[in-house]
Amino acid sequence: MVVWERLDTRTPGAAWERLEQACLYPGKPPERPGDVVITVTEKQLRELPIKAPELGSQPGRHTLKGAETNIYAEPADQSFTIDILGRKVEIRVKATEYHWSYGDGASLVTSAPGGPIPEARWGEKTVTSHAYTQTGDVSVGLATVFTGEFSVDGGAFQPVAGTARVPSASKALSVWRSEVKLYADDCAANPVGPGCG
Repeated sequence: MVVWERLDTRTPGAAWERLEQACLYPGKPPERPGDVVITVTEKQLRELPIKAPELGSQPGRHTLKGAETNIYAEPADQSFTIDILGRKVEIRVKATEYHWSYGDGASLVTSAPGGPIPEARWGEKTVTSHAYTQTGDVSVGLATVFTGEFSVDGGAFQPVAGTARVPSASKALSVWRSEVKLYADDCAANPVGPGCG
């Protein structure tokens, strides 16, 4: 706040006359000394020990070329308590985006983590599955984006500006091919025939 005053120096013993007052800052004035605003920054969010989701796969460590391999994550909501300037700050984080890398050059971004399906449905397409076109060993990767919110001394939760991207441990898969052959031989009659012994 600025107060404008005028003094008539031509008149001996004249008093200051107030003309007007105005605010130097538009809108809300700055906090008074001693008023501290507690907030959680993106840097602080990224420094939290956020646990990355574990990767799961069906049918398992081995899969078949051309069939849908169900890859999924198992995330968990997490919370942390930290101290900022003597104030208790609770931070809750939640997984909101999943960046998949299937190990063969293919990638996908989803808002869902996927999940396991019954064995009878193995090979079906899911929101996070992938069909490999070549045989060989691949390494599946995942980076999960977490958003956060914080509460100071038990107050209302407020969003944290920014996100934290947390990589999961990669998962090794071996892609195999399958062959189907029909045999008309009777192995009892011809024990050395194709498909016998």
